[in-house]
Amino acid sequence: MLIFVANIPFRSRKKDLEELFKQYGSVEKAYIIYDKVRRRSKGYGFVEMPDEDEAREAIEKLNGYELNDKKLVVEESNSKKTEKPIEEKEENNE
Repeated sequence: MLIFVANIPFRSRKKDLEELFKQYGSVEKAYIIYDKVRRRSKGYGFVEMPDEDEAREAIEKLNGYELNDKKLVVEESNSKKTEKPIEEKEENNE
């Protein structure tokens, strides 16, 4: 199931979303949408969970969850077509 997550603090990373949602089950993928020009988070993203029951529990428990003084908005994504994420660059210099 694809889960939409909004009101994500700008300093949060995809790893933070993965860890948060893994409390409720298996996470296939988590990503935050970034502005292509500014290379800055837009404050929303998506989490993919393969088990629908686990995904529904995560939605129920995490909708309104406070993360760094911001309450997350978590709901089932209503669209299969989403923006292509811009992958975060690793902090190391390769």
